[in-house]
Amino acid sequence: MSSSDTAPAPFDGKAFVRDLTPAPGVYRMLGADGAVLYVGKAASLKKRVGSYFLKDLPSRRIALMVAQIAAIEITVTRTEAEALILENQLIKSLRPRYNVLLRDDKSYPHIVLTDETWPKLGFHRGPRSAAGRYFGPYPSSGAVRETLDLMFKLFKLRSCEDSVFRNRSRPCLQHQIGRCSAPCVGLVATRDYDATVRRAALFLEGRSGELVDELGRSMEEASKRLDFEQAALLRDQIAGIRKIQARQYVEGEQVEMDVLACVLEQGSACVLLMAFRNGLNQGTRSFFPKANGAESAEEVLGAFVAQYYLEQRPPREIVLSHAIADQDLLEGVFASQAGRKIEIKASVRGERARYLEIARQNAALALATEASSSASQRARLLSLQEMLELSEPPRRIECFDISHTMGEATVASCVVFDAEGPVRGQYRRYNIVGIEPGDDYAAMHQALERRFKRGVEEGVLPDLLLIDGGAGQLAQARVVLDELGVQGVAMVGVAKGEARRAGHEALVLPDGRELRPGAASPGLQLVQQVRDEAHRFAITGHRGKRQKARETSRLQDIPGIGPRRRASLLKHFGGLAGLKAAGVEEIARVEGVNAALAQRIYAALHGLEPQSPQTEA
Repeated sequence: MSSSDTAPAPFDGKAFVRDLTPAPGVYRMLGADGAVLYVGKAASLKKRVGSYFLKDLPSRRIALMVAQIAAIEITVTRTEAEALILENQLIKSLRPRYNVLLRDDKSYPHIVLTDETWPKLGFHRGPRSAAGRYFGPYPSSGAVRETLDLMFKLFKLRSCEDSVFRNRSRPCLQHQIGRCSAPCVGLVATRDYDATVRRAALFLEGRSGELVDELGRSMEEASKRLDFEQAALLRDQIAGIRKIQARQYVEGEQVEMDVLACVLEQGSACVLLMAFRNGLNQGTRSFFPKANGAESAEEVLGAFVAQYYLEQRPPREIVLSHAIADQDLLEGVFASQAGRKIEIKASVRGERARYLEIARQNAALALATEASSSASQRARLLSLQEMLELSEPPRRIECFDISHTMGEATVASCVVFDAEGPVRGQYRRYNIVGIEPGDDYAAMHQALERRFKRGVEEGVLPDLLLIDGGAGQLAQARVVLDELGVQGVAMVGVAKGEARRAGHEALVLPDGRELRPGAASPGLQLVQQVRDEAHRFAITGHRGKRQKARETSRLQDIPGIGPRRRASLLKHFGGLAGLKAAGVEEIARVEGVNAALAQRIYAALHGLEPQSPQTEA
């Protein structure tokens, strides 16, 4: 039977659409290999999907995508708004080849106000694991820290860790300089602290006018009670807020607004965000979404707005450099999620138009800078390809390194680079066990075996494997890949140069050759960058593991401390840091710990000679 007899029939889009529902929903276009090509939403699935199978398609990109469709999957939703939300979730999880993709970044900085008996205010980055309210995102960590500095001066909320807070016996420096009301030692009543927490939330929500009115009423009530000290505190708080308001007006109004400008050139895009909260310009942040063939700034900006604000709390105003599709739908969905009116504007005048023009100029500049950086990265990849005689530039580079101290706490690192640079979300560390201490070859063998066994199962393998080390380390990589039957992966050992000088490294090849391209080689510069990142990542992991082992053993070495007491102590104080911050009397309050044992624990943790309780008394 010929291969043409077994080839699957081409996808018949018109026949598929014929029986398709007119209901709203989400469609996923799949290629022959099962990979998702595109995810889209529709008010009517029948009309929207049918538009892809007309004679005249709107762009070459869409025509190319349609030619690759092998199947279409649909999910019916109750409303178009539900379809929009589901579309965003699928784009984020599936990352289709033809969608505009906002690069996954969980590091947007926020301010968090925790939900506990004595809430604390602080900087937050990453998953929202702690219970509480999150305000942001802010365009930069500097904007968060500036806002926090202001908040502590105005509201005097605590910022300390829980383990420290629980074990304070006297006010800390933050109280002494007027930035904390010292709830840890009872210098503020719960009722008063709760009122301050609520006022701080009003301020962060941009409701400072409402806050000033409330503070004014409270100040008058305090005066009538002849509580002049409280009245003076409220007066100073009002004055501080008024001072901020005086420099936070745009066109005479306090605003909560994001200004977004998009520039698209030669297939690369930049979206620049300029954020205003309480009318204060908090700075800018540049985003470089993957355009994936998008042909207009409107399309890129529309995808960005949907993906970004369905994950973040939108401001009251979103000012755009281009009108986008589905503006009314997006406003409705954002308003439903935020519980307030959200306006999206693409036609503005006056002060907003001036900020929009500034955002456009900065977006163009940021894109040019990024393009220059990308061109440099491309040149380094091409140089590396030529140097190593590869058939094409490597699309995925992985580098392994081993770190330990005299054989203690051995850790292996694996870092990943692609054509755009480091892919930090795919970095991995391996705790090495069951080997002779200091046996770097065995450590490298174990790490590589664990990585490539999984890589074979998942089908994710590098084009180029860098090993920090010489011929011996490289031999371990060759053995592992041969045992697992892995082919098509180029391997290079990176041996340190003379006197460990940068630029003098030797690149060791599997056939025994050594290349010394020199410091001026762009290809070697890329290898150095990847190797140095693997080294940094390995050392960080090793130090953390070593410190944890030493701190844990410190408790284990104390006579009278078994696993149950150790767990009880760490749980009571929220970890070793909290235990170290506690005094002897506080340690003795833990169930099962008497005064003598508490003294021994304190002495061991602080490097002191243990004393008897009687002597201490």
